[in-house]
Amino acid sequence: MAHSEGTRSTPAEPSQELLADLARASDALEAAEPPEIIRWAAERYGDRLTMATAFGPEGCAIIHWLATVAPRTHVFNLETGYQFQETLELRDRLARRYGIEVVLERPATTVEEYERIHGGPLHRTDSNRCCADRKIAVIERVLERFDAWMSGIRRDQSSDRALSPIVGWDRKFGVVKISPLANWTKAKVWDLIVSENIPYNPLHDQGYISIGCWPV
Repeated sequence: MAHSEGTRSTPAEPSQELLADLARASDALEAAEPPEIIRWAAERYGDRLTMATAFGPEGCAIIHWLATVAPRTHVFNLETGYQFQETLELRDRLARRYGIEVVLERPATTVEEYERIHGGPLHRTDSNRCCADRKIAVIERVLERFDAWMSGIRRDQSSDRALSPIVGWDRKFGVVKISPLANWTKAKVWDLIVSENIPYNPLHDQGYISIGCWPV
């Protein structure tokens, strides 16, 4: 399912009817396993569905399921220019294993241009601004083409995520957000990776918790 190039068809401000519909869908999927949730999302949104991944274990698990359930779903990664080489190599390994080539979405400027504009690495003095420019702005640009996106968040990751619905409205980006792994645990994700021999980032074996940008 090649994605459309137009702007999204969902409204910037959701109606009460849409919110109620999403709540009903989330309740219905509460006990569903991730592949079933992914299948529901693909059937409902088709080529208006995307997924963002930083190639963490959760993202690798979802790609594993996508290969069977909805292999033509658009999947993207934020290539800030500050990524670990191991992360980029993992992208290639996943492509060879599953036939899913994650699109690298880049900011408007290269790292060299960006650091020249700001007189050096901005992440050292204003990491929030750096993330806003090289991550958030890119997400906003990409999501203009889609109505819904999937993420790998889990409720057990933090208190902020503890009440995350399976399906809900993402007010920050103005799209539907689907979290197939919301009711899974870290242990279940790693059990799946080990049992299915899913490629994952070797930096986790070195104790890295976050494998996004290397400066942070």
